[in-house]
Amino acid sequence: MNIRAWGEVAGVIGIFVLLTVVIAVAISQVAATWRAKAVLAREEEYRKLAERAVSSQENIERQLADMRTRLQSVEKVLKEVE
Repeated sequence: MNIRAWGEVAGVIGIFVLLTVVIAVAISQVAATWRAKAVLAREEEYRKLAERAVSSQENIERQLADMRTRLQSVEKVLKEVE
């Protein structure tokens, strides 16, 4: 093989390596985008779950306050009956 043939072989290998690197980087970027979207979706679901939990807790606190008021009135009536 002469020098020119070796230069063509080196050029083909260089192009192959370049294409391989570009494809690998593109695939890794697409995968990173998919992971980021998945993380955002998961965080959104966690936020909704936390909001529902807080809402439920506030509802329970209101019910407990109402029960506390009722219990105090029942205690007052029982003390008056004694």
